[in-house]
Amino acid sequence: MRRTVSLPNLITVLRIFLTPLFVILLIRGEIPGALAVFLAAGVSDGLDGLLARLLNQRSTLGAVLDPIADKLLLTAAFICLALLHGIPPWVAVVVISRDVLIVIGVAVLAFANIAFEIRPSILSKWTTVCQVVLVASALLALQVSGLGRAVLPLCWIAVVLTVLSGLHYTWIGLHLLQSGFANAAKKAGEPPRG
Repeated sequence: MRRTVSLPNLITVLRIFLTPLFVILLIRGEIPGALAVFLAAGVSDGLDGLLARLLNQRSTLGAVLDPIADKLLLTAAFICLALLHGIPPWVAVVVISRDVLIVIGVAVLAFANIAFEIRPSILSKWTTVCQVVLVASALLALQVSGLGRAVLPLCWIAVVLTVLSGLHYTWIGLHLLQSGFANAAKKAGEPPRG
């Protein structure tokens, strides 16, 4: 029996393809177009999740693709905005460092053969919302004079939430590692470490 790609996953894949278009528009200085693509990606992010729930089409693939699509777009946005002086470069460094830390943590857990479920925390969801608002505001500020003053406070809010979210994921990762090693030691008949 031939399986088809679910509509939510198709929307997520299309969102991944919006990232290069967004970057090209930003590089060419077509800020209104870039903002439109960014907003379309944001709407599609909410839409794929809603459809997955309504159509009962949640999947492991969707759980993996959705955060990848989000991170690709946001990472590209923060790098481009830092280069275009739309946000301070240190904001981009903090945001991207947290994402790199999460990827390293996932790789360590996978390498240690410790089972875990990919599920964003409430704090992580709020962090993403704040980052999206910051990017949209910074894009608007590049077009509308006077809006630049609102960007710096949003930068600080986004950075604080990003750091807190990163610390939260670090705590979860360390807990998973410790539990995984303790379970492995029990199976092997050794005293648990840590």
